[in-house]
Amino acid sequence: MDLECTAVFRRVPEGYIAFIEEFPGANTQGASLEEARENLREAVCLVIEANREMAREDADGGAVIREPINPPQPARPSTPGSPADGSSG
Repeated sequence: MDLECTAVFRRVPEGYIAFIEEFPGANTQGASLEEARENLREAVCLVIEANREMAREDADGGAVIREPINPPQPARPSTPGSPADGSSG
């Protein structure tokens, strides 16, 4: 799947907090920006795995059709960039 998502990083005294705009629940933190990035990739995988498991449990053995889908890329609004260090740009 080639869906591109938006990672948001915010500098805090302990390092960085991070989340994915398009994946509620995909959030994390890290002592460094790179650690936050790595943790965020893992968080996205965990959210997808958890959602799949919940969907399977919800189907509860019923007849369902599962198939891969490649969603189209939504248009992204152009917004001024905001550096990860929290300063405004």
